[in-house]
Amino acid sequence: MLYTIKEAREALKSGKTTSVELVKAARDTFENDKNSAIPLNAFIEMYEDAVTKAEAADKEIEEAKKAGTLEKLFAEKPLLGLPFANKDNISSKGHKLTCGSKILEGYVAPYNATVIERLEKAGAIPLGRCNQDEFAMGSSTEYSSYGATRNPINREFVSGGSSGGSAAAVSANQALFGIGTETGGSVRLPASYCGIYGLKPTYGVLSRWGVVAYGSSLDQVGILGHTPADIAEPLAAMCGVDMYDDTSADLPAADSLKNLSALSDSDFASLKVAIPKQFLKTEGADADVVKAFADTRKWFESKGAKIEEVDLPILDASIAAYYVIALSEAASNLSRFDGIRYGRRVDNQKGYDELYVDTRSEGFGPEVKRRIIIGNYVLSEQFSGDTYKKGMTVRARIQKEVAAVFEKFDIILCPTCPTAAFKLGSKVDDPLEMYLSDLYTTFVNLARIPSISVPAGKTGKDGMPIGMQFAGPMFSEAKILKIAQAWEEAHKECGIPVK
Repeated sequence: MLYTIKEAREALKSGKTTSVELVKAARDTFENDKNSAIPLNAFIEMYEDAVTKAEAADKEIEEAKKAGTLEKLFAEKPLLGLPFANKDNISSKGHKLTCGSKILEGYVAPYNATVIERLEKAGAIPLGRCNQDEFAMGSSTEYSSYGATRNPINREFVSGGSSGGSAAAVSANQALFGIGTETGGSVRLPASYCGIYGLKPTYGVLSRWGVVAYGSSLDQVGILGHTPADIAEPLAAMCGVDMYDDTSADLPAADSLKNLSALSDSDFASLKVAIPKQFLKTEGADADVVKAFADTRKWFESKGAKIEEVDLPILDASIAAYYVIALSEAASNLSRFDGIRYGRRVDNQKGYDELYVDTRSEGFGPEVKRRIIIGNYVLSEQFSGDTYKKGMTVRARIQKEVAAVFEKFDIILCPTCPTAAFKLGSKVDDPLEMYLSDLYTTFVNLARIPSISVPAGKTGKDGMPIGMQFAGPMFSEAKILKIAQAWEEAHKECGIPVK
Protein backbone atom coordinates (compact mmCIF):
# COMPACT_ATOMS: atom_id res chain seq x y z
CA MET A 1 0.00 0.00 0.00
CA LEU A 2 1.46 3.30 -1.11
CA TYR A 3 -0.46 6.07 0.63
CA THR A 4 -1.93 7.50 3.81
CA ILE A 5 -5.65 8.25 3.62
CA LYS A 6 -5.07 11.89 2.70
CA GLU A 7 -2.46 11.06 0.05
CA ALA A 8 -4.58 8.26 -1.40
CA ARG A 9 -7.63 10.52 -1.65
CA GLU A 10 -5.62 13.22 -3.45
CA ALA A 11 -4.21 10.59 -5.82
CA LEU A 12 -7.74 9.36 -6.59
CA LYS A 13 -8.91 12.90 -7.27
CA SER A 14 -5.97 13.68 -9.57
CA GLY A 15 -6.12 10.39 -11.40
CA LYS A 16 -2.65 9.28 -10.31
CA THR A 17 -4.23 6.07 -9.07
CA THR A 18 -7.59 4.33 -9.00
CA SER A 19 -9.47 2.46 -6.32
CA VAL A 20 -9.04 -0.73 -8.34
CA GLU A 21 -5.27 -0.20 -8.36
CA LEU A 22 -5.25 0.33 -4.60
CA VAL A 23 -7.24 -2.86 -3.99
CA LYS A 24 -5.22 -4.94 -6.46
CA ALA A 25 -1.93 -3.66 -5.01
CA ALA A 26 -3.07 -4.80 -1.56
CA ARG A 27 -4.20 -8.16 -2.92
CA ASP A 28 -0.91 -8.67 -4.77
CA THR A 29 1.03 -7.86 -1.61
CA PHE A 30 -1.10 -10.37 0.28
CA GLU A 31 -0.66 -13.11 -2.35
CA ASN A 32 3.09 -12.59 -2.59
CA ASP A 33 3.44 -12.68 1.17
CA LYS A 34 1.22 -15.76 1.49
CA ASN A 35 3.60 -17.64 -0.79
CA SER A 36 6.75 -16.45 0.97
CA ALA A 37 8.93 -18.65 3.19
CA ILE A 38 7.61 -17.02 6.38
CA PRO A 39 4.10 -15.63 5.73
CA LEU A 40 2.94 -12.68 7.80
CA ASN A 41 -0.54 -14.23 8.13
CA ALA A 42 -2.21 -10.85 8.75
CA PHE A 43 -5.15 -11.43 6.39
CA ILE A 44 -7.01 -14.72 6.56
CA GLU A 45 -8.71 -14.02 3.25
CA MET A 46 -9.36 -11.19 0.81
CA TYR A 47 -12.99 -10.45 -0.02
CA GLU A 48 -13.82 -11.37 -3.62
CA ASP A 49 -16.19 -8.42 -4.04
CA ALA A 50 -13.58 -5.80 -3.08
CA VAL A 51 -12.58 -5.25 -6.72
CA THR A 52 -16.21 -4.90 -7.80
CA LYS A 53 -16.77 -2.24 -5.13
CA ALA A 54 -13.56 -0.50 -6.21
CA GLU A 55 -14.78 -0.43 -9.82
CA ALA A 56 -18.03 1.19 -8.66
CA ALA A 57 -16.05 3.79 -6.70
CA ASP A 58 -13.89 4.61 -9.74
CA LYS A 59 -17.05 5.02 -11.84
CA GLU A 60 -18.47 7.48 -9.29
CA ILE A 61 -15.22 9.47 -9.35
CA GLU A 62 -15.14 9.65 -13.16
CA GLU A 63 -18.77 10.73 -13.38
CA ALA A 64 -18.18 13.43 -10.74
CA LYS A 65 -15.16 14.73 -12.67
CA LYS A 66 -17.25 15.08 -15.81
CA ALA A 67 -20.04 16.82 -13.90
CA GLY A 68 -17.63 19.09 -11.99
CA THR A 69 -18.86 17.76 -8.63
CA LEU A 70 -15.73 15.94 -7.47
CA GLU A 71 -15.26 17.98 -4.28
CA LYS A 72 -18.92 17.55 -3.40
CA LEU A 73 -18.63 13.79 -3.89
CA PHE A 74 -15.66 13.49 -1.54
CA ALA A 75 -17.34 15.77 0.98
CA GLU A 76 -20.23 13.28 1.06
CA LYS A 77 -17.99 10.21 0.85
CA PRO A 78 -14.61 11.19 2.36
CA LEU A 79 -13.30 7.59 2.29
CA LEU A 80 -14.47 6.81 -1.25
CA GLY A 81 -12.46 4.05 -2.88
CA LEU A 82 -10.15 3.48 0.09
CA PRO A 83 -9.61 -0.16 1.19
CA PHE A 84 -9.38 -1.12 4.86
CA ALA A 85 -8.66 -4.24 6.92
CA ASN A 86 -11.44 -5.84 8.97
CA LYS A 87 -11.04 -8.04 12.03
CA ASP A 88 -12.54 -11.54 11.88
CA ASN A 89 -15.10 -10.83 14.63
CA ILE A 90 -16.80 -7.88 12.89
CA SER A 91 -19.69 -8.84 10.58
CA SER A 92 -19.33 -8.04 6.90
CA LYS A 93 -22.41 -9.19 4.99
CA GLY A 94 -21.90 -12.20 2.76
CA HIS A 95 -18.41 -12.90 4.09
CA LYS A 96 -17.13 -15.50 6.52
CA LEU A 97 -17.04 -14.59 10.20
CA THR A 98 -15.15 -17.09 12.35
CA CYS A 99 -13.49 -15.15 15.21
CA GLY A 100 -10.36 -17.18 14.57
CA SER A 101 -12.14 -20.29 15.90
CA LYS A 102 -12.94 -23.74 14.57
CA ILE A 103 -16.37 -23.56 16.18
CA LEU A 104 -17.49 -20.98 13.57
CA GLU A 105 -15.89 -22.60 10.52
CA GLY A 106 -17.93 -21.78 7.43
CA TYR A 107 -20.24 -19.30 9.15
CA VAL A 108 -21.21 -16.38 6.88
CA ALA A 109 -22.34 -13.03 8.29
CA PRO A 110 -25.97 -12.33 7.30
CA TYR A 111 -25.67 -8.55 7.80
CA ASN A 112 -23.14 -5.74 8.18
CA ALA A 113 -21.98 -4.52 11.55
CA THR A 114 -22.92 -0.87 12.03
CA VAL A 115 -19.27 0.20 11.81
CA ILE A 116 -18.91 -1.61 8.46
CA GLU A 117 -22.18 -0.12 7.22
CA ARG A 118 -21.05 3.40 8.09
CA LEU A 119 -17.59 2.98 6.57
CA GLU A 120 -19.13 1.72 3.34
CA LYS A 121 -21.56 4.65 3.37
CA ALA A 122 -18.48 6.91 3.53
CA GLY A 123 -17.15 5.07 0.48
CA ALA A 124 -14.56 2.81 2.14
CA ILE A 125 -14.07 -0.73 0.83
CA PRO A 126 -13.71 -3.78 3.13
CA LEU A 127 -10.61 -5.47 1.79
CA GLY A 128 -10.64 -8.72 3.75
CA ARG A 129 -10.80 -10.26 7.19
CA CYS A 130 -7.77 -10.31 9.43
CA ASN A 131 -6.40 -12.87 11.85
CA GLN A 132 -7.00 -12.56 15.60
CA ASP A 133 -6.72 -14.44 18.85
CA GLU A 134 -9.66 -16.83 19.07
CA PHE A 135 -12.73 -14.86 20.18
CA ALA A 136 -10.36 -11.94 20.89
CA MET A 137 -8.88 -13.77 23.88
CA GLY A 138 -5.16 -13.14 23.89
CA SER A 139 -2.37 -10.58 23.70
CA SER A 140 -0.27 -11.98 20.86
CA THR A 141 -2.50 -13.41 18.08
CA GLU A 142 -0.98 -16.81 18.73
CA TYR A 143 -4.31 -18.28 19.93
CA SER A 144 -5.88 -18.55 16.48
CA SER A 145 -7.07 -21.60 14.59
CA TYR A 146 -5.38 -20.07 11.53
CA GLY A 147 -1.96 -19.96 13.16
CA ALA A 148 -0.06 -16.99 14.56
CA THR A 149 0.28 -13.61 12.89
CA ARG A 150 3.90 -12.45 12.74
CA ASN A 151 5.28 -8.98 13.33
CA PRO A 152 6.12 -7.12 10.08
CA ILE A 153 9.16 -5.51 11.72
CA ASN A 154 10.70 -8.88 12.58
CA ARG A 155 8.81 -12.05 11.80
CA GLU A 156 10.32 -13.93 14.72
CA PHE A 157 8.21 -11.76 17.02
CA VAL A 158 4.48 -11.58 17.80
CA SER A 159 2.26 -8.85 16.36
CA GLY A 160 0.33 -8.38 19.61
CA GLY A 161 -3.30 -9.20 20.14
CA SER A 162 -6.02 -9.76 19.88
CA SER A 163 -6.24 -7.44 16.85
CA GLY A 164 -2.78 -8.47 15.67
CA GLY A 165 -3.91 -9.27 12.14
CA SER A 166 -5.34 -5.78 11.53
CA ALA A 167 -2.27 -4.14 13.09
CA ALA A 168 0.17 -6.22 11.05
CA ALA A 169 -1.76 -5.54 7.84
CA VAL A 170 -1.55 -1.78 8.39
CA SER A 171 2.07 -1.87 9.52
CA ALA A 172 3.05 -3.96 6.49
CA ASN A 173 1.21 -1.54 4.15
CA GLN A 174 -1.32 -4.18 3.13
CA ALA A 175 -4.19 -1.79 4.02
CA LEU A 176 -4.63 1.98 4.43
CA PHE A 177 -6.20 1.55 7.87
CA GLY A 178 -7.73 -1.22 9.92
CA ILE A 179 -10.45 -1.77 12.46
CA GLY A 180 -10.24 -4.15 15.38
CA THR A 181 -11.79 -4.65 18.77
CA GLU A 182 -10.48 -4.49 22.27
CA THR A 183 -11.71 -5.57 25.67
CA GLY A 184 -8.58 -4.77 27.67
CA GLY A 185 -6.04 -3.32 25.22
CA SER A 186 -6.35 -5.46 22.09
CA VAL A 187 -6.02 -2.52 19.68
CA ARG A 188 -3.43 -0.44 21.55
CA LEU A 189 -1.18 -3.42 22.31
CA PRO A 190 -0.68 -4.61 18.70
CA ALA A 191 -0.39 -0.97 17.60
CA SER A 192 2.50 -0.60 20.04
CA TYR A 193 4.15 -3.86 18.94
CA CYS A 194 3.83 -3.04 15.22
CA GLY A 195 4.91 0.60 15.40
CA ILE A 196 1.63 2.28 14.38
CA TYR A 197 -1.15 4.32 16.01
CA GLY A 198 -4.09 2.59 17.69
CA LEU A 199 -7.16 4.22 19.26
CA LYS A 200 -9.55 2.78 21.80
CA PRO A 201 -12.53 5.20 21.81
CA THR A 202 -14.87 6.01 24.66
CA TYR A 203 -17.19 3.09 25.39
CA GLY A 204 -20.29 3.51 23.21
CA VAL A 205 -18.85 5.96 20.66
CA LEU A 206 -18.62 3.12 18.13
CA SER A 207 -21.58 0.76 17.94
CA ARG A 208 -21.07 -2.88 18.91
CA TRP A 209 -23.94 -4.07 16.73
CA GLY A 210 -22.61 -6.88 14.56
CA VAL A 211 -19.47 -7.39 16.65
CA VAL A 212 -19.16 -10.83 18.26
CA ALA A 213 -19.15 -10.31 22.01
CA TYR A 214 -16.34 -11.21 24.41
CA GLY A 215 -16.94 -9.01 27.47
CA SER A 216 -19.94 -6.86 26.62
CA SER A 217 -19.42 -4.16 29.26
CA LEU A 218 -15.81 -3.71 28.12
CA ASP A 219 -15.78 -4.40 24.36
CA GLN A 220 -15.15 -1.52 21.97
CA VAL A 221 -14.28 -1.26 18.30
CA GLY A 222 -10.94 0.48 17.75
CA ILE A 223 -8.98 1.88 14.80
CA LEU A 224 -5.41 1.36 13.58
CA GLY A 225 -3.48 3.66 11.23
CA HIS A 226 -0.11 5.07 10.19
CA THR A 227 -0.99 8.53 11.48
CA PRO A 228 -3.54 10.06 13.88
CA ALA A 229 -5.35 11.52 10.84
CA ASP A 230 -5.71 7.97 9.45
CA ILE A 231 -7.62 7.18 12.64
CA ALA A 232 -9.59 10.42 12.95
CA GLU A 233 -11.33 10.19 9.57
CA PRO A 234 -12.68 6.62 9.99
CA LEU A 235 -13.71 7.53 13.55
CA ALA A 236 -15.72 10.49 12.23
CA ALA A 237 -17.42 8.20 9.71
CA MET A 238 -18.31 5.46 12.21
CA CYS A 239 -19.19 7.29 15.45
CA GLY A 240 -22.59 8.14 16.86
CA VAL A 241 -25.78 6.72 18.30
CA ASP A 242 -27.04 3.49 16.74
CA MET A 243 -30.64 2.36 17.20
CA TYR A 244 -29.43 -1.25 17.38
CA ASP A 245 -27.05 -0.61 20.30
CA ASP A 246 -28.51 0.85 23.48
CA THR A 247 -25.03 1.57 24.83
CA SER A 248 -24.06 3.74 21.84
CA ALA A 249 -23.45 7.47 22.19
CA ASP A 250 -22.74 10.54 20.09
CA LEU A 251 -19.23 11.98 19.97
CA PRO A 252 -18.99 15.75 20.56
CA ALA A 253 -16.75 17.67 18.16
CA ALA A 254 -16.81 14.80 15.68
CA ASP A 255 -16.65 17.26 12.77
CA SER A 256 -13.22 18.47 13.93
CA LEU A 257 -11.87 14.99 13.20
CA LYS A 258 -12.33 15.36 9.45
CA ASN A 259 -9.42 17.80 9.09
CA LEU A 260 -7.27 16.91 12.06
CA SER A 261 -4.75 19.52 13.16
CA ALA A 262 -2.01 19.28 15.76
CA LEU A 263 -2.58 20.77 19.20
CA SER A 264 -1.17 24.30 19.19
CA ASP A 265 1.82 25.40 21.28
CA SER A 266 -0.42 27.72 23.30
CA ASP A 267 -2.72 24.80 24.11
CA PHE A 268 0.28 22.70 25.13
CA ALA A 269 1.29 25.46 27.53
CA SER A 270 -2.00 25.02 29.38
CA LEU A 271 -2.03 21.21 29.13
CA LYS A 272 -2.02 19.33 32.44
CA VAL A 273 -0.65 15.79 32.36
CA ALA A 274 -1.07 13.18 35.11
CA ILE A 275 1.32 10.28 35.58
CA PRO A 276 0.07 7.64 38.05
CA LYS A 277 2.78 6.70 40.54
CA GLN A 278 1.66 3.08 40.17
CA PHE A 279 2.92 3.18 36.56
CA LEU A 280 6.34 4.46 37.61
CA LYS A 281 7.23 1.09 39.08
CA THR A 282 9.90 -0.53 36.92
CA GLU A 283 9.48 -4.16 38.03
CA GLY A 284 8.69 -6.22 34.94
CA ALA A 285 9.20 -3.29 32.56
CA ASP A 286 11.97 -3.33 29.96
CA ALA A 287 14.72 -0.73 30.41
CA ASP A 288 14.01 0.52 26.87
CA VAL A 289 10.35 1.10 27.76
CA VAL A 290 11.32 2.95 30.94
CA LYS A 291 13.67 5.18 28.91
CA ALA A 292 11.05 5.84 26.22
CA PHE A 293 8.58 6.80 28.96
CA ALA A 294 11.09 9.26 30.43
CA ASP A 295 11.79 10.71 26.98
CA THR A 296 8.07 11.13 26.31
CA ARG A 297 7.66 12.95 29.60
CA LYS A 298 10.54 15.29 28.69
CA TRP A 299 8.92 16.04 25.33
CA PHE A 300 5.68 17.12 27.01
CA GLU A 301 7.67 19.28 29.41
CA SER A 302 9.58 20.85 26.49
CA LYS A 303 6.23 21.80 24.96
CA GLY A 304 5.27 23.63 28.16
CA ALA A 305 2.85 21.05 29.56
CA LYS A 306 2.52 20.79 33.33
CA ILE A 307 3.21 17.27 34.56
CA GLU A 308 2.35 15.92 37.98
CA GLU A 309 2.58 12.48 39.52
CA VAL A 310 -0.67 11.32 41.09
CA ASP A 311 -1.39 8.47 43.46
CA LEU A 312 -4.04 6.00 42.29
CA PRO A 313 -3.62 2.87 44.45
CA ILE A 314 -6.78 1.36 42.94
CA LEU A 315 -4.85 0.84 39.67
CA ASP A 316 -2.96 -2.01 41.32
CA ALA A 317 -6.25 -3.92 41.28
CA SER A 318 -7.10 -3.19 37.64
CA ILE A 319 -5.69 -6.41 36.15
CA ALA A 320 -7.48 -8.60 38.71
CA ALA A 321 -10.78 -6.73 38.36
CA TYR A 322 -10.54 -6.79 34.58
CA TYR A 323 -10.03 -10.53 34.31
CA VAL A 324 -12.77 -11.32 36.83
CA ILE A 325 -15.27 -9.22 34.86
CA ALA A 326 -14.08 -10.10 31.34
CA LEU A 327 -13.89 -13.84 31.92
CA SER A 328 -17.27 -13.93 33.63
CA GLU A 329 -18.90 -12.12 30.72
CA ALA A 330 -17.01 -14.30 28.24
CA ALA A 331 -18.35 -17.49 29.83
CA SER A 332 -21.86 -16.10 29.53
CA ASN A 333 -21.49 -14.78 25.97
CA LEU A 334 -19.86 -17.93 24.61
CA SER A 335 -22.60 -20.20 25.96
CA ARG A 336 -24.49 -19.49 22.72
CA PHE A 337 -21.97 -21.55 20.73
CA ASP A 338 -23.61 -24.89 21.40
CA GLY A 339 -23.58 -26.72 18.05
CA ILE A 340 -27.34 -26.39 17.70
CA ARG A 341 -28.15 -22.95 16.32
CA TYR A 342 -25.17 -22.14 14.07
CA GLY A 343 -21.53 -22.91 13.52
CA ARG A 344 -19.70 -26.20 13.94
CA ARG A 345 -21.66 -29.25 15.10
CA VAL A 346 -20.11 -32.47 16.39
CA ASP A 347 -22.98 -34.93 16.73
CA ASN A 348 -22.02 -38.47 17.70
CA GLN A 349 -25.70 -39.43 18.10
CA LYS A 350 -25.40 -39.73 21.89
CA GLY A 351 -27.88 -37.02 22.85
CA TYR A 352 -27.99 -33.27 23.33
CA ASP A 353 -25.66 -33.12 26.33
CA GLU A 354 -22.95 -35.00 24.46
CA LEU A 355 -23.51 -32.90 21.32
CA TYR A 356 -22.97 -29.75 23.39
CA VAL A 357 -19.85 -31.10 25.11
CA ASP A 358 -18.31 -32.62 21.97
CA THR A 359 -18.95 -29.51 19.85
CA ARG A 360 -17.39 -27.16 22.36
CA SER A 361 -14.52 -29.51 23.19
CA GLU A 362 -13.50 -29.78 19.54
CA GLY A 363 -14.47 -26.25 18.49
CA PHE A 364 -12.80 -24.12 21.17
CA GLY A 365 -9.06 -23.75 21.57
CA PRO A 366 -7.15 -24.08 24.88
CA GLU A 367 -7.13 -20.38 25.81
CA VAL A 368 -10.87 -19.97 25.24
CA LYS A 369 -11.56 -23.10 27.28
CA ARG A 370 -9.34 -21.78 30.07
CA ARG A 371 -11.25 -18.50 30.19
CA ILE A 372 -14.67 -20.16 30.05
CA ILE A 373 -13.75 -22.45 32.94
CA ILE A 374 -12.48 -19.56 35.06
CA GLY A 375 -15.48 -17.42 34.15
CA ASN A 376 -17.98 -20.12 35.08
CA TYR A 377 -16.11 -20.74 38.33
CA VAL A 378 -16.35 -17.05 39.20
CA LEU A 379 -20.05 -17.00 38.31
CA SER A 380 -20.87 -20.16 40.26
CA GLU A 381 -23.35 -19.77 43.09
CA GLN A 382 -20.64 -20.39 45.66
CA PHE A 383 -18.33 -17.59 44.46
CA SER A 384 -20.34 -15.03 42.49
CA GLY A 385 -21.06 -12.88 45.52
CA ASP A 386 -17.46 -12.87 46.70
CA THR A 387 -15.70 -12.47 43.35
CA TYR A 388 -17.74 -11.05 40.47
CA LYS A 389 -19.56 -8.48 42.58
CA LYS A 390 -16.30 -7.39 44.16
CA GLY A 391 -14.80 -7.05 40.71
CA MET A 392 -17.67 -4.76 39.73
CA THR A 393 -17.20 -2.76 42.93
CA VAL A 394 -13.52 -2.26 42.14
CA ARG A 395 -14.46 -1.23 38.61
CA ALA A 396 -16.88 1.40 39.91
CA ARG A 397 -14.17 2.78 42.14
CA ILE A 398 -11.67 2.87 39.24
CA GLN A 399 -14.21 4.82 37.18
CA LYS A 400 -14.80 7.26 40.03
CA GLU A 401 -11.14 7.84 40.86
CA VAL A 402 -10.02 8.16 37.23
CA ALA A 403 -12.85 10.64 36.61
CA ALA A 404 -11.63 12.63 39.62
CA VAL A 405 -8.15 12.81 38.07
CA PHE A 406 -9.63 14.33 34.93
CA GLU A 407 -11.25 17.10 36.96
CA LYS A 408 -7.72 18.50 37.35
CA PHE A 409 -5.83 17.03 34.39
CA ASP A 410 -6.31 16.78 30.62
CA ILE A 411 -4.63 13.44 29.97
CA ILE A 412 -2.98 10.49 31.69
CA LEU A 413 0.40 9.51 30.28
CA CYS A 414 1.80 5.98 30.58
CA PRO A 415 3.42 3.23 28.49
CA THR A 416 1.21 1.00 26.37
CA CYS A 417 2.94 -2.20 27.47
CA PRO A 418 5.73 -3.12 29.94
CA THR A 419 7.72 -4.67 27.08
CA ALA A 420 8.13 -4.47 23.34
CA ALA A 421 6.96 -7.41 21.21
CA PHE A 422 8.30 -10.76 22.41
CA LYS A 423 9.34 -13.77 20.37
CA LEU A 424 6.73 -16.18 19.07
CA GLY A 425 6.10 -19.04 21.49
CA SER A 426 7.93 -17.46 24.42
CA LYS A 427 4.81 -16.82 26.51
CA VAL A 428 2.13 -18.97 24.93
CA ASP A 429 2.45 -21.63 27.66
CA ASP A 430 2.54 -19.08 30.49
CA PRO A 431 -0.93 -17.48 30.69
CA LEU A 432 -0.15 -15.32 33.74
CA GLU A 433 2.90 -13.81 32.03
CA MET A 434 0.78 -13.18 28.93
CA TYR A 435 -1.97 -11.52 30.98
CA LEU A 436 0.54 -9.04 32.44
CA SER A 437 0.98 -7.60 28.94
CA ASP A 438 -2.25 -5.72 29.72
CA LEU A 439 -0.80 -4.05 32.83
CA TYR A 440 -1.13 -0.47 31.51
CA THR A 441 -4.18 -0.88 29.29
CA THR A 442 -7.02 -2.46 31.27
CA PHE A 443 -7.77 0.57 33.46
CA VAL A 444 -8.82 2.43 30.30
CA ASN A 445 -11.49 -0.15 29.48
CA LEU A 446 -12.67 -0.36 33.08
CA ALA A 447 -13.00 3.44 33.23
CA ARG A 448 -14.59 3.51 29.73
CA ILE A 449 -12.31 6.35 28.61
CA PRO A 450 -10.50 6.83 25.26
CA SER A 451 -6.78 6.23 24.81
CA ILE A 452 -4.37 6.23 21.89
CA SER A 453 -1.10 4.32 21.58
CA VAL A 454 1.60 6.23 19.71
CA PRO A 455 4.96 4.95 18.37
CA ALA A 456 7.62 6.19 20.80
CA GLY A 457 10.92 4.60 19.80
CA LYS A 458 12.51 1.19 19.40
CA THR A 459 14.40 -1.25 21.58
CA GLY A 460 18.18 -1.12 21.42
CA LYS A 461 18.75 -4.86 21.04
CA ASP A 462 16.12 -5.98 18.52
CA GLY A 463 14.86 -2.69 17.09
CA MET A 464 11.26 -3.52 17.98
CA PRO A 465 8.74 -0.66 18.38
CA ILE A 466 7.74 0.79 21.75
CA GLY A 467 4.39 2.48 22.35
CA MET A 468 3.21 5.19 24.75
CA GLN A 469 -0.42 6.01 25.41
CA PHE A 470 -2.32 9.23 25.95
CA ALA A 471 -5.60 8.61 27.80
CA GLY A 472 -8.25 11.31 28.20
CA PRO A 473 -11.63 11.74 29.87
CA MET A 474 -14.75 10.33 28.22
CA PHE A 475 -15.48 11.81 24.77
CA SER A 476 -12.09 13.55 24.52
CA GLU A 477 -11.10 11.73 21.30
CA ALA A 478 -10.61 14.97 19.37
CA LYS A 479 -8.19 16.33 21.94
CA ILE A 480 -6.03 13.23 22.35
CA LEU A 481 -5.87 12.81 18.57
CA LYS A 482 -4.68 16.42 18.24
CA ILE A 483 -2.00 15.74 20.85
CA ALA A 484 -1.05 12.57 18.96
CA GLN A 485 -0.88 14.58 15.72
CA ALA A 486 1.57 17.00 17.35
CA TRP A 487 3.58 13.98 18.50
CA GLU A 488 3.52 12.53 14.97
CA GLU A 489 4.81 15.75 13.43
CA ALA A 490 7.69 15.84 15.93
CA HIS A 491 8.52 12.12 15.90
CA LYS A 492 8.09 10.77 12.39
CA GLU A 493 11.18 8.61 12.94
CA CYS A 494 9.31 6.62 15.61
CA GLY A 495 6.71 5.26 13.23
CA ILE A 496 6.94 2.86 10.32
CA PRO A 497 7.60 4.67 7.00
CA VAL A 498 4.91 4.35 4.34
CA LYS A 499 6.75 2.69 1.46
